[in-house]
Amino acid sequence: MSAPKKWHHKKAPLLPLRNLVVFPGMTVPLIIGREKSIKAIEKANDVDRRIVCLTQKKEHYDNPTQRELYDIGVGCELLQIQQKLPDGNLRVIVEGIERVKVTDFEDIEDLTMVDVEPLGSIGEVTPHIKALMRVLSEKFEEYFRVHKRLLPEILLGLSNIHDPDELTNVIAANISIPLIEKQEILAQTSILERLEFMIDKLSEELEILSIQQKIDSDVKSKIDKTQREFYLREQLRSIEKELGESDGEFGSEIGEFRKKIQKRKGLPNYVVEKVNEQIEKLQKMPPMAAESAVIRNYIDWIFDLPWEKKTKDRLDVNAAHKILNEDHYDLEEVKERILEYLAVRKLSPDAKSPIICLVGPPGVGKTSLGKSVARAMNRQFVRMSLGGIKDEAEIRGHRRTYVGSMPGRIIQGMKQANSSNPVFLLDEIDKVGLDFRGDPTSALLEALDPEQNTAFSDHYLEIPYDLSDVLFITTANVTHTIPSALFDRMETIIIPGYTQFDKVEISKKFLIPKQLKSNGLKKSDLSIPDATINMIIERYTREAGLRSLERHISKLMRKVAKKKVSGEVTEKLKITTKSLPDYLDIPVFKSDTQRKTDEVGTVTGLAVTEDGGEVLCIESTLMDGTGKLILTGLLGDVMKESAIAALSYVRTHRKELKIPKDYKEDDYDLHIHFPEGAIPKDGPSAGIGIVTSIVSTLTNIPVSSKVAMTGEITLRGKVLPIGGVKQKVLAAHRNGIRKVILPKDNEPHTTKVPEKIRNEMEFVFVETIKEVIKEALIRK
Repeated sequence: MSAPKKWHHKKAPLLPLRNLVVFPGMTVPLIIGREKSIKAIEKANDVDRRIVCLTQKKEHYDNPTQRELYDIGVGCELLQIQQKLPDGNLRVIVEGIERVKVTDFEDIEDLTMVDVEPLGSIGEVTPHIKALMRVLSEKFEEYFRVHKRLLPEILLGLSNIHDPDELTNVIAANISIPLIEKQEILAQTSILERLEFMIDKLSEELEILSIQQKIDSDVKSKIDKTQREFYLREQLRSIEKELGESDGEFGSEIGEFRKKIQKRKGLPNYVVEKVNEQIEKLQKMPPMAAESAVIRNYIDWIFDLPWEKKTKDRLDVNAAHKILNEDHYDLEEVKERILEYLAVRKLSPDAKSPIICLVGPPGVGKTSLGKSVARAMNRQFVRMSLGGIKDEAEIRGHRRTYVGSMPGRIIQGMKQANSSNPVFLLDEIDKVGLDFRGDPTSALLEALDPEQNTAFSDHYLEIPYDLSDVLFITTANVTHTIPSALFDRMETIIIPGYTQFDKVEISKKFLIPKQLKSNGLKKSDLSIPDATINMIIERYTREAGLRSLERHISKLMRKVAKKKVSGEVTEKLKITTKSLPDYLDIPVFKSDTQRKTDEVGTVTGLAVTEDGGEVLCIESTLMDGTGKLILTGLLGDVMKESAIAALSYVRTHRKELKIPKDYKEDDYDLHIHFPEGAIPKDGPSAGIGIVTSIVSTLTNIPVSSKVAMTGEITLRGKVLPIGGVKQKVLAAHRNGIRKVILPKDNEPHTTKVPEKIRNEMEFVFVETIKEVIKEALIRK
């Protein structure tokens, strides 16, 4: 046996290593890629083939400095240098000779030289060290048996090693421990501490490997158990088939599905056929197959739907009328339509259900009316909000090929109702969106068309579903955003804003009792006179509906509840008009928004918004310029065109309108403004108001502040009819105006205005612009 090599050099090139600790006696192949490292190999090869290997503290350093390297390494000999590989790297084989400590670094050109001191022998071998060597060898043999990835030659050569230093080097090089711990073993100067450290590390690794083996064994046993269950189920299925019991009457899942079909006597034939088809497919499929869960879910959905379940309609018209009156004040047109439907249903049970569309501003009771209709008819009630829906699959469902697929919201609503004839409320149908995912309104066509909804197609079900018995009620704030094809299939009922008289009655009958209960108060705790309710309506709320009014009543109740609990009030409290600001703060609106003075160029128009009727101010003024028309107030295209048409009419008929002769269009700019510029405005019904404002400005004749007007114009000076007459008249009345100019063709529509309001109003029906100007301008 040859004597071990010794390190006799004080200076040698440096070779830094990533993720590797070299031990004395180890022969290691290395791939060298860094330019400095290649130069170090070439330098060592040219001199005496000696090189110092140091391990980097962190692998990501590309050009490590002295602080980024461990100072204990191994002096090595280059055994072999191969030619450069195609990728430019150099492959070398080095052998560790002896542990060394680096004392100095010196950068020379493009490589680093280091001064080193050999660490020499570790010490004498005592009986205690021999015992530790034996324990370490036994631990390594156990580690070798468990690990199963080490070469047998390593274990065979271990018995011939008697040097503790050599033994620890061989074992440390062949166990899987972190790099920092291997470096710690290399740096150990005491053989006793080195052996004890390695015995501890091997014991820890053996425990980890034992736990890992147990985990692997448990996983394998679970997989084996699953496979075993699969084969047993297949055998059971074969036995049942041989015995003629393949239907699974003994509690199997297939048997449960069969029993459900037998119990549901009223299922349509095509539904029964589809379920049987799916059961057959499920029966032939392995239980653990991914598709079997999809089929089970599908069959469950089929059974959950109320194919044959119905509630019995209450067809007593008088009883239904009583219920509707209990829940809602006024709204006679809607109530009348529901009662008509009940009467027809009683005479003709097979009559098709209508599709009713309730159109009106927010807060007028459209959604709650749907609940009342369901209660009056003794039907289940389902509400589905369509606001913001852009995906057609929301309506029609997803196909079963998609992960997590499910039916659309209409079919989900039918499951929720558990009845095939519920009252189905489609809320906010005017806010359905449209994008690349499809057109939801097109999917709604089939559900809402009485000719098609007997066989509504849902992508998930893939079989038709009968919606003909469903009473669909839709709601919308406006109608112009509803697609015409969809709007054509619905019967529109307009619910305008409530009058002040209506609001007072609703407050007394519905809102105040409801808020008393919500806030824990009783009738004996406070009284709210009609005058106080009127003040809340006039001075704190300006809306077509009731939501803001209810919020203010609720606020009032909370203040009273606080006073009662704190002991400020012990007797019944009366809320007067004088004390109301103490509860609701300073009034938001003036008591009367009617213009007090007659002004030149200022006209009171009328408009309809999502919140109901509104008073619209129109102002115009003349200034030096070049004949431009300036329009401001966030106007839409239709209103801009109305203004251009109005100016064209005035210019064409300046003699008839008595425009001063000294007015030259090219010398002046005309500015028409609609105040409250933050609010968008559009529509043709401001036409006569714009003409009146322009004529007033050009003739310097004031417009009566007691008159409001609405109507569309033509270039020939005719006044065309407009919509929303009732809402506009209510807005004028609410704002203290008692004289309204309307198109002649709108005269029949004034009958929709409540009689009490109509008796207080003066209507002037006009056919031409001349009649408007005659009524509106105050000539001396």
